Amino acid sequence: MKPFSDACEENKVPILNVITQYFSTASHILEIGSGTGQHAVFFAEQLPQLHWYSSDQAIYHAGIKEWLADYKGSNISGPLELDVRKTWPDKIYDGVFSANTAHIMSWPEVESMFTGVSQHLSLNGYFCLYGPFNHDGEYTSASNERFDQFLKARDPLSGIRDQRDLKNLADKCDLKLVNDHEMPVNNRTLIWQKI
Repeated sequence: MKPFSDACEENKVPILNVITQYFSTASHILEIGSGTGQHAVFFAEQLPQLHWYSSDQAIYHAGIKEWLADYKGSNISGPLELDVRKTWPDKIYDGVFSANTAHIMSWPEVESMFTGVSQHLSLNGYFCLYGPFNHDGEYTSASNERFDQFLKARDPLSGIRDQRDLKNLADKCDLKLVNDHEMPVNNRTLIWQKI
C-alpha cells in the first residue's frame, strides 16, 4: 500500500511558496529524507524547470518508488540512497531541501547532514530546512514542547533543535543563515546559503 503522510499533504503548499523564492535559478535539487515521496512528486510537478533528486535510507525506498511510479513527468530521479553519516550521492547540487528530519536525527547525524550539505551544495546555493525549531533555548509553542517530549520518549537522541545551535553548526560548514520563514502549525523554514 502506498504510504501517505498527513503532514506532507498539509504543509506542501506553504513550503512550495517559500522554496520557489530560493530555487528560482536552480536546476538540480537534492531532497534529504524524502520519506513517503509525496513532497518529491508535488514539488517536481509544481516546479517543472527543476530536476528533483529524491533520497532516503534504503528502508524507505519502496514507498518512495510507489509515489514516483505514479508521476508522469520526467524531472524526478531516485530514490537515491542517502544516510547522512555514511552514504551521499556523488554529485553537486544547486539547491538542497529537507523537511522534518533534524528533530528525528541524533545531534551527530544533524552535524553530518550539515557537513554533507556543505560538501554537495554549489557556491551561493540554498539549503531549505523545514520543521519545528526552538529559539534561544525556548519552545515556540506548547504543542512543540509536547512534541519534543514525545520524540525524546521514543528516542532520547532525537528532539527539536535550537536555531542557535544550528546556526553555530552551519557557520562551521560555510552555510550562512539568510532567512527564517514562519510556517503554519508552529513550524519554520530556515534558509541557509553556501558561502
